[in-house]
Amino acid sequence: MDTVRQPAVAGMFYPAAAPQLEHELHALLAQAQAAASGLPVPKAIIAPHAGYIYSGPTAAMAYARLAPAREAITRVVLLGPVHRVPVRGLALPDATLLATPLGNVAVDAEAVARIRALPQVLVSAAAHAHEHSLEVHLPFLQTVLKKFSVVPFAVGGVSPEQVAEVLGLLWGGAETLIVVSSDLSHFLSYSDAQAVDRVTAQAILDLRTDISHEQACGGTPVNGLMLACRRRGLAPQLIDLRNSGDTAGDRARVVGYGAFAFYEGSNHYVH
Repeated sequence: MDTVRQPAVAGMFYPAAAPQLEHELHALLAQAQAAASGLPVPKAIIAPHAGYIYSGPTAAMAYARLAPAREAITRVVLLGPVHRVPVRGLALPDATLLATPLGNVAVDAEAVARIRALPQVLVSAAAHAHEHSLEVHLPFLQTVLKKFSVVPFAVGGVSPEQVAEVLGLLWGGAETLIVVSSDLSHFLSYSDAQAVDRVTAQAILDLRTDISHEQACGGTPVNGLMLACRRRGLAPQLIDLRNSGDTAGDRARVVGYGAFAFYEGSNHYVH
């Protein structure tokens, strides 16, 4: 019997009513689509996880890149940091379905079976129950992809090597997309955040594996992705860099957001 992880932040981070949510997502993606036109589909993206009013425009810039692969991508490996319940490792939910106002997304049982025996992989219903870093990406994915399953990891204390090992086992081909959820700097002034986030963006473009949690709250999964991308020769691209002072917040105390794409093989496109 299926077990369902219910939405925790619908009505707070994004609209709880499906029609309103669909309208907001389509508007965000329409604004981003022109910049994505004609570009190759990335193997992996980094996108932020704040409320849509704050980080939605930046997230949409990454998700718009997936439009040509709407039917080709059928599995999404989704990694985000834990904010509420600490864990040591990469935590899977105990649910078989993840619910949003747009419907249910199946957890990929075959992929879970492939990595479940790794010592850094665990199951934690508590880590997922109220966590927003994964949930806010699901409606974007439900909008840009036709049909997909997800391998959702709430990431706590773990090394870049341990994250890269999981990614290596789930890497797959064109059917598999990797999404890392992370915001950038937190609660700095507008100008200080811009300076810090430019340094962090360059570290990501250099595929560094020492990005701190002060630079990016999702630093742990980001570092693991950077290691995997270095090993496989992926080319990084900065798509968008802004902060909450550019969208819906005041400029005295902002949160930074970045969208990044990573390309395989002959599809390298570096900005």
